[in-house]
Amino acid sequence: MDSILVQDVISDLPQSIVETILTKIPIRDAVRTSILSSKWRYKWANLTHLVFDDRCSSLYNDKGLVEGNLVKFITRFLFLHDGPIHMFTLSSTYLQGSSYIDQWLLFLSRKDVKELVIELGDREWFRAPTCLFSCRKLTRLELIRCELDPPPSFKGFLSLKCLVLQQVLIAPDKVENLLSSCPLLESLTLSYFDSFALSICAPNLKYLCLEGEFKDIRLENTPLLIFVSVSMYTDDTAEHFEQSSTCNFDKFLGGVPCLQRLIGYIYFTKYLSVGNELGKLQITYSHLKIVQLYEVSFEDMKEILVVLRLILNSPILQELQISSSSNTSLATEATDLDFWENECPSDCTFRLLKSVKIADISGVPHEMEFIKFLLRNSPVLEVMSIIPSTCVTDGRINMLIELLRFRRASAEAEITFTQPRM
Repeated sequence: MDSILVQDVISDLPQSIVETILTKIPIRDAVRTSILSSKWRYKWANLTHLVFDDRCSSLYNDKGLVEGNLVKFITRFLFLHDGPIHMFTLSSTYLQGSSYIDQWLLFLSRKDVKELVIELGDREWFRAPTCLFSCRKLTRLELIRCELDPPPSFKGFLSLKCLVLQQVLIAPDKVENLLSSCPLLESLTLSYFDSFALSICAPNLKYLCLEGEFKDIRLENTPLLIFVSVSMYTDDTAEHFEQSSTCNFDKFLGGVPCLQRLIGYIYFTKYLSVGNELGKLQITYSHLKIVQLYEVSFEDMKEILVVLRLILNSPILQELQISSSSNTSLATEATDLDFWENECPSDCTFRLLKSVKIADISGVPHEMEFIKFLLRNSPVLEVMSIIPSTCVTDGRINMLIELLRFRRASAEAEITFTQPRM
């Protein structure tokens, strides 16, 4: 009697609750709910959000057997599916690119899929079939470890708002054409790209994350950008960047008036320093509140100028984080310390700057002058956090004593000196 009552309760659940339950459990378990009640049979076939991963197959020592079971499960699921598919995610360490994935994508292209995420194992890269570019209603596309070659007939993803390409083999001109043919694009992530010179034209872009061996980056039409994160790495960074005759600062940051947060990792300030001068910018970053710059070389005046040019033109800057990568032996020989008195603006005020964190400092002259400059021009500063470099051991006490002597515009400013993690 009790079992019948429970079954009736399960059978009589509202459709909305049934759908919620099915979306909260792994898709393999969703299929198994068919045994609960006749009314639950094939309810899973109406799911609009599909997530397939390695849990969809029983685990065996034989990877080929796991792959075979996974292929059978996904193929049968799609064959029995009824209705629209809004999201399709495929993430597997066992599956490799082959004809069955092409068939799934062809099926999805006819279902007007809106969100598509594909991440396969790292044994070989998956080559995206032509039918992928027939998914005209895509709003989100994430591809990880694949080859991408848009056909000449491709007219763009006219509804796409989010694009993530990670470890994707694609020609630079094809990337630029792809971006320019996505007029509604708001979020772009490009990771692990090699030897790329890239121009980005995306008038609705708001979020940009770049990571890779970029030779050059030009933001040509990105007036709505509010978040930028960049990591550039290459073995010949300095040699290549110095060959440029244009101002990289202006090319990259000259047309982003709505920027609210900027994160620059390794080599970013080095890249921006090429052709840069402290002179007046054509743009004011009226919305920029947070700046994070990592591995800034304080023995290179050009990189120091990049930092100054950026923060001096950010009137509502509230948080600044910087890590240093100075070569102690070179930086201690600095001969242009009069710059801070003669050329650095004496009337500037960081009127909203409350938090500063400077890490990996060695106590070399330009690092200390930069800290002094911030302290004397930040009237509402609350905390200045200093983390010395792990290479500095003997001089930490002297560094701290010198810091405490610096004049502070804010009576509330607290200097914290934190030991680095070894």
